[in-house]
Amino acid sequence: MIKEHKYVIAVHDLARSGAFYRDVLGFEVREMAPGWRCFVKGSCKIMAGECPDAMPARELGDHSYFGYLVVDVVDEYYTRVVAENAEITKPLRDEPWGMREFGIRTSDGHRLMIGGSLDREG
Repeated sequence: MIKEHKYVIAVHDLARSGAFYRDVLGFEVREMAPGWRCFVKGSCKIMAGECPDAMPARELGDHSYFGYLVVDVVDEYYTRVVAENAEITKPLRDEPWGMREFGIRTSDGHRLMIGGSLDREG
């Protein structure tokens, strides 16, 4: 049984990343330790370490994709991130695997998918 889900990412600028997760995605930003922040929304936690010399996530190709967030009302969440001018990597659409989803790229270049179930009853 998995009790929690957390992600660990390297970012070049914690302040810029914190602003993106707070303003665009609606996460709370918590300081963990020098050089570390935790972005929290519900049960999701993304731990970010400041690594200014690391390869930029945009250059990682397929490896820049790190997570899939399931939200209650995906259309509302999509409207929010579009209004904040987030970079959309996949437009909102229904998929044959039962999800309505879209993709974004964070301010650091990490890719993230966000979706909601097409099964509106469960």
